[in-house]
Amino acid sequence: MKVMKFGGTSVGTPQRMKEVTQLVIKSGEPVFVVLSAMSGTTNSLVEISDYLYKKNADGANEVINRLENKYMKHIDELYEKDETKQVTREFLKDEFNYLRSFTKEIFTSFEEKAIVAQGEMMSTNMVVNYMKELGIKAVLLNALDFMRTDKNAEPDPVYIKEKLQAIIAENEGQQVYITQGFICRNAYGEIDNLQRGGSDYTASLIGAALNAEEIQIWTDIDGMHNNDPRVVDNTQPVHQLQFEEAAELAYFGAKILHPTCVQPAKYAGIPVRLLNTMAPDAEGTTISNQTEYGKIKAVAAKDNIIAIKIKSSRMLLATGFLRKVFEIFESYQTPIDMVCTSEVGVSMSIDNSSHLGEIVDELKKYGTVTVDTGMCIICVVGDLDWSNIGFETRVMDALQNIPVRMISYGGSNYNISFLIKEEDKRRALQSLSNNLFN
Repeated sequence: MKVMKFGGTSVGTPQRMKEVTQLVIKSGEPVFVVLSAMSGTTNSLVEISDYLYKKNADGANEVINRLENKYMKHIDELYEKDETKQVTREFLKDEFNYLRSFTKEIFTSFEEKAIVAQGEMMSTNMVVNYMKELGIKAVLLNALDFMRTDKNAEPDPVYIKEKLQAIIAENEGQQVYITQGFICRNAYGEIDNLQRGGSDYTASLIGAALNAEEIQIWTDIDGMHNNDPRVVDNTQPVHQLQFEEAAELAYFGAKILHPTCVQPAKYAGIPVRLLNTMAPDAEGTTISNQTEYGKIKAVAAKDNIIAIKIKSSRMLLATGFLRKVFEIFESYQTPIDMVCTSEVGVSMSIDNSSHLGEIVDELKKYGTVTVDTGMCIICVVGDLDWSNIGFETRVMDALQNIPVRMISYGGSNYNISFLIKEEDKRRALQSLSNNLFN
């Protein structure tokens, strides 16, 4: 069985829902489908929650009414039969009345998560009703019945596998199994969500639980490109990536995929394909455990980086110095992107400035601190094992006219990273494309 995940733009209109249905049934084999909320819906639900936090019931009801009118208009566009229209209309009325019920209650983050979950509830019901109208054997499985996180807010794969396989066994013989992406229950049974990677994470967890043949992530672009198409001309899709290469690209700027969401697929050895609903025949990008040796694959960039350097003669031949430095970042829950060390100094980069002042104050206990803002990390990804002679030189040659603040190489066999000024980003990315790919 294949798992197919469709994002918000892929189901953003009734016409897109119809097109997705044709993609799903094209193979004629049983498939498991994960759907996001219709594009724009989650933003509206967050806006409703924001009004309710501020105890502005009128503002919340205005957004609810506007969203309800939008959904009700979709019914006549999506369905042909009056019976299906009526069933869907009644379902949506119940949904929006449920949203209105929150305007009379005390509002906390628990209620917000319940509200935000309704976007996926609506999109999956609408699509399964359309499939049934066409005579497709389709069943809707509620993600809240099997998708759960543990007490550390991490997915519980054992629970998910046991529950999901039991539910599939109860619904044998279906052509299409549909569920909601993003939403889940936490260890205490409350409605929650997977946050990182959202619906992609759901698809990956389901694929691993079912030992799927393949996990397909359908979006509105044709796979990961070898550079940022918003900045660089003539970029091309990368047809094959190793899981770690994909994770590096995702972390350093390729927004099509969240870096952690494919981990379940990686550990289960299930390939993930990134495909385009607007161009379904395009090859897209396949991510697997296979490495294409001797190739540089792609470049990505991450903006809004801050470089921090601490210099101290006490670091020379000292033990425990780095531990003390890193504990400061840990205490303020601020991840470090890059690290470079010398005998008397250490430079680090971060992308979260919310506790920058406190971190710098703490670091000044141990040495002289300098901070550079407005920086950008350029990440080059591929088979960059140190035995591949000359690869680093090719990358450095492309950046010979760009001032480089830091270089990180050797922490991974798949990545070499450079810290430069944001104002040099466009020149750097274009030069790397010209030298490495064109």
